[in-house]
Amino acid sequence: MRRREFITLLGGAAAAWPLAARAQQTERVRRIGVLVPFGESDPVLRTRITVFRDALAELGWVEGRNLRVDYRWAGDAGKLPGYAGELIAVMPDAIFVIGPEPAAALQRATRTVPIVFSNVSDPIGAGLISSLAQPGGNITGFASQEVALGAKRLELLKQIAPHVTRVACISDPSTPAWSGFFAEVEAAAPSLGLIVSAAPIRDAADIEATIDAFAREPNGGLMVFTSQAVVAHRDKIIALANQHRLPAVYGFRYFVAAGGLASYGIESVAPTRSAASYVDRILKGEAPGDLPIQFATKYELVINLKTAKVLGLDPPIYLLARTDEVIE
Repeated sequence: MRRREFITLLGGAAAAWPLAARAQQTERVRRIGVLVPFGESDPVLRTRITVFRDALAELGWVEGRNLRVDYRWAGDAGKLPGYAGELIAVMPDAIFVIGPEPAAALQRATRTVPIVFSNVSDPIGAGLISSLAQPGGNITGFASQEVALGAKRLELLKQIAPHVTRVACISDPSTPAWSGFFAEVEAAAPSLGLIVSAAPIRDAADIEATIDAFAREPNGGLMVFTSQAVVAHRDKIIALANQHRLPAVYGFRYFVAAGGLASYGIESVAPTRSAASYVDRILKGEAPGDLPIQFATKYELVINLKTAKVLGLDPPIYLLARTDEVIE
């Protein structure tokens, strides 16, 4: 290469370098909010947020580079309205939310800021949207089918604990999907020879009083419907169920990993991972009302054999054969 051509090339590269650097420095930073209905120390919810952040990074949205994220961890349900207002006040481009209670709090706070939810059982019943295919408005997301799983969980309880004849269905009655879930359970109970009853709880004192009273009669079992109060006090529910030798079926694997007997439900982090794709599409200009509600498609059956042994249960081979995970 001739000396003059080399100098020209070098000069062009030198001129281009600061332009590229300035372009990187001035890359537009987008802002999103994240509202979580539990305390920051909750390991299950921290895992979900990590999954969400990693999925966003895979889509090109990296905190500290082109994305700013404002987090609010509402360990107390009473803090949800205030935190929802705080997130709206910073004027984010979108907000990601886990669960029906915080989604409802955000809906009351804004009808314009795009909201993407995950792990909502019945978004229409909760009043968040009017159509699954065309949500309209500013809310969309990824739902679970927990309501439709009531009968299947009741059947699982009877299979794993045939002696059970009474079942208490534990949940916070203010949870939007609760009535639909309990209706499913009530309809399925007679064919399984079971009598079911609602067991409303709102705090730790309710949980202890309710389970202690139910355990006074024999042949009892529990169905635990996931809600903010249930997840927040899951260790207490599991401990009391095992202490009173009450077979219990839960909605998610993390209950069983913590010592619960069995669970049947969606793979809990999948909707959170998928929600990042909708946040990405909104940040790129799509309207939330045009993004259809999607439902989880992967389900998992998990049984804790150690807990079964403590409860004096011997799960049948045919049930273990179709179990996705056996914890020993």
